[in-house]
Amino acid sequence: MVSLPRKSPRSRKREPVWAAYSDDDLLKLRFKDLKLSLTGTWVEDCIAQMHHELDTRGIEVRAHAWLSTEWFSPHDTPGIAVPFYLAHPRLARLERKMVLEVEGGTVRECMRILRHEAGHVVQRAYGLHRRKRWRELFGNASKRYPDFYRPNPTSRRHVQHLRRWYAQCHPDEDFAETFAVWLGPRARWKKRYADWPALQKLQYVDDLMGELDGVKPPPKPRTTMEPLHSLTTTLGQHYRDKQKRFSVEAPTVFDRDLLKIFSADPAHRKAPAATTVIRKHRAQIMNSVARETGEYPLALDHALDDVIDRSRVLKLRAPGSGQTMRRKLTALLTAKSVTSLYSSGRRQTFAV
Repeated sequence: MVSLPRKSPRSRKREPVWAAYSDDDLLKLRFKDLKLSLTGTWVEDCIAQMHHELDTRGIEVRAHAWLSTEWFSPHDTPGIAVPFYLAHPRLARLERKMVLEVEGGTVRECMRILRHEAGHVVQRAYGLHRRKRWRELFGNASKRYPDFYRPNPTSRRHVQHLRRWYAQCHPDEDFAETFAVWLGPRARWKKRYADWPALQKLQYVDDLMGELDGVKPPPKPRTTMEPLHSLTTTLGQHYRDKQKRFSVEAPTVFDRDLLKIFSADPAHRKAPAATTVIRKHRAQIMNSVARETGEYPLALDHALDDVIDRSRVLKLRAPGSGQTMRRKLTALLTAKSVTSLYSSGRRQTFAV
């Protein structure tokens, strides 16, 4: 169930007709047909909070925001695109159903992402990536942006802010993540990263922002890229593409692993079918593994489909308690995901 922050009574608007549509009918709509706006949404308050945090640090940058298909910040304007599904609870529920998570769907997570995007805006507003010391610490900003990246979870050269070790994706993301950690309220980064090489980057950002305190950046046009009101793509096509993109590299589960958890012994033929137990605990297993490993819920969902298929073929039964079976299967999927993350030869890739 998706639970987004409530809007204040003064900001409530008349519900759009499509809010009562079935999922099938909603997926037929084009983005432009939604006629959505950020005005009056709870995300507006988050954006105001982000600007307050920048103000408090003396950073003279004001980012404009608009709705699009996903989070991003363009190179040529000081702005932030916000995903459409955050503008209405009905769309957030559809997002949850289609990709099994709502990125930025709570105030806490939304603020974390906004601080990250603010890092991009600040970097480009002041042209920080052109500085020699910036390049020494973060790398070359002109480096080709990858479609997928392969993180090293043991690395201490990068801060850990957003999930999936996102700072390792690209030099720009490394800076944005470092900036976000520095900007966060009550951020105890000096203590948290005391023994990490990443501390050099945080100290550099601290010094650099002190240097830029009260300095206005050169003016740039305030444009929008891929605004929702201009997009003729249907929600259905959007989600087909998104599912294909984020369901890669599902952890492999082998028959022998399942036989350690369930049983094919005829003596257990009266026990519940393994498939029944897996379906009952599916959401809890998926959420636990995703939280522990950073694996995409869609990839885990596909892995659980494989588990159910193999359990059916092997005619497996669950002779123990449902809770015991759930814990064992959670541990198995976690181990598979961790192995793919930490093994240098098999390390997991993540879509950008």
